[in-house]
Amino acid sequence: MSKAVPDSIRREAMSRDLPVTIRIGKSGVTENLVEEISVQLRKKSVVKIKVNRGIFDRDGVKQLWEYLSDASDSVLVFARGNVAVLWR
Repeated sequence: MSKAVPDSIRREAMSRDLPVTIRIGKSGVTENLVEEISVQLRKKSVVKIKVNRGIFDRDGVKQLWEYLSDASDSVLVFARGNVAVLWR
């Protein structure tokens, strides 16, 4: 899904005030996790996700963000290190 991201959404995504609503831990990515992302995106359109340190390497995290955006039919708005924001 490739939409142009509005500036208001981009500003919200980069804000430190946006709380992390999904954390990815040692169990990794599961179908339930992808479903939870989709449910949250239906409710509020912007979801902030954080991966615990040491779970994935740098390239693995980039692939993870791409996979999650494709699986949840959303757009990756912002990614820095182990934190990303998806928008639908």
